[in-house]
Amino acid sequence: MSARGALRLGILISGRGSNMAAIAQDCRSGRLGAEVALVLSEQPAAAGLETARGLGLATRAIPWPGAAQRCEFEQEAAAALDAAGIELIVLAGFMRILSAEFVTARAGRILNIHPSLLPKFPGLHTHRRVLEAGERSHGATVHYVTPELDGGPRVLQARIAVRSADSEESLSARVQATEHIIYPKAIGWCAEGRLQWREERPWLDGAPLLTPVLEEFDA
Repeated sequence: MSARGALRLGILISGRGSNMAAIAQDCRSGRLGAEVALVLSEQPAAAGLETARGLGLATRAIPWPGAAQRCEFEQEAAAALDAAGIELIVLAGFMRILSAEFVTARAGRILNIHPSLLPKFPGLHTHRRVLEAGERSHGATVHYVTPELDGGPRVLQARIAVRSADSEESLSARVQATEHIIYPKAIGWCAEGRLQWREERPWLDGAPLLTPVLEEFDA
């Protein structure tokens, strides 16, 4: 746990919020030295908001006004996050692209999880693209958010083998199961002070993190 107490998390979601729920449950159990101080979505009807309320978490919906008015959403979101005292912003299935200005102003304070072994397969439909490419392995990546889409420094990766019988749906489910393990772990490193942002890069245990930590799963 951070010397200053539990790390205050603001989690941004767009859908079911399964990673949000996994993180919140690890916080509640004491396995993670953090607390979810706010769950925010640009989709007022997002199922994850109801899940968050069921977990007793503070929620906020700020409808997405459209890409041309993105700054309006970001200004309102920033005010809500600041009011909640958020120390780390966690993107968990948040399906909007944040502006370079928003991200740069919060360098080293935004994490994302992406369903591929970055730098392979940035963007959408990763499971389908992995199968179409005939890849033998797949996984998920926790990374810092920078203005480059899915291009920020990678912290922690989960790798699974692609099975001959895998469909897009089965592969997605197996990858997501690993996400629920590695995302709380990376956040825990932040809460413990093990993972820090220094000199415009991540440091782990007092040394620059030049390559992501890789964990193998037989999911």
